[in-house]
Amino acid sequence: MYESFYGLTGKPFQLNPDPEFFFGSRGHKRAFAYLQYGLYQSEGFIVITGDIGAGKTTIVRSLLEHLDSSKVAAAQLVSTRLDAEDILRAVGIAYGLPVRTVGKAVLLGALEAFFCKLAVDNKRALLVVDEAQNLTPQAIEELRMLSNFQLADKALLQSFLIGQPELRTMMQGPHMQQLRQRIIASYHLGPLDKDETQAYIEHRLKHVGWTADPRFEPGCFEQIHMLTGGVPRRINTLCNRLLLGGFIAERHVLTTLDVQNIAREMREELGPDATLGPVLVATDSVVAEKTAGAAAPDNGVWQEHFQNIEERIDRLEKTVGAAVDLLHAMLHPDKVNVPGNSTGR
Repeated sequence: MYESFYGLTGKPFQLNPDPEFFFGSRGHKRAFAYLQYGLYQSEGFIVITGDIGAGKTTIVRSLLEHLDSSKVAAAQLVSTRLDAEDILRAVGIAYGLPVRTVGKAVLLGALEAFFCKLAVDNKRALLVVDEAQNLTPQAIEELRMLSNFQLADKALLQSFLIGQPELRTMMQGPHMQQLRQRIIASYHLGPLDKDETQAYIEHRLKHVGWTADPRFEPGCFEQIHMLTGGVPRRINTLCNRLLLGGFIAERHVLTTLDVQNIAREMREELGPDATLGPVLVATDSVVAEKTAGAAAPDNGVWQEHFQNIEERIDRLEKTVGAAVDLLHAMLHPDKVNVPGNSTGR
């Protein structure tokens, strides 16, 4: 779409987590360091939490890419809306074990035998559980029981729990006391500050060959930070649309007015709180007046709404992309790329 117009080698603001774009903000570096510390300890649980789109999954994938597969056998669970026995079965399947139809006793035996075999081969088992806030207390208890597996004095399984802020609240419950005793470190990943927001945007652009085209006028980055609250995925969403808008208008200089117009377009397409949520509503006097006196939804409602909006945006971008390319070709037939000459990722 806009990549060739700006001379970029790929899409800089995709929504899907990509470790190649890992940006080491202060918070992301600390979260990464906690995970590395956990690997060094080789036991217990590490808990990383953060809001939707904060970059938790990108951090985990960056860590997994740096693991020595000859020393660590890592498995990742993403779908965690499972009951207690199904979570065990999911762990077995993640490690490639044939446990789809076996009973719980056989399942536990197969997992313990597999972990013991890894230990004998001088390998460690690491389990990464993403979206861990969706786990039931019973499922978490089953994971805790797996951490009891030992060979001599060596723990056979280590687990990283990655989730949204509700996971922190869950961990404070009275029924989580035994699990809390197994947590060796935890960290909450917050949003980027204003300077980090600018550095993050420039980092992603430079990763795909950006040479100051487009150029951002002073104030753009501060405006983007204000509208997104410094949440990386929201930054990606807004910046992706901003570059798309620049491409359609054939602009090589982007202004704060462009940022505001794109944000307004997104609200008109997807609702007054589209993508940017309460941060954007608070900066928009018109929307604020319309919503004055309304009860604020709780965090769970906001988070589910953001997920739905982001999925709709992704689908919308894919649908609009072909139409935009066709329109550009019709208006500028002399600029149509010759097959084989277009730049790609």
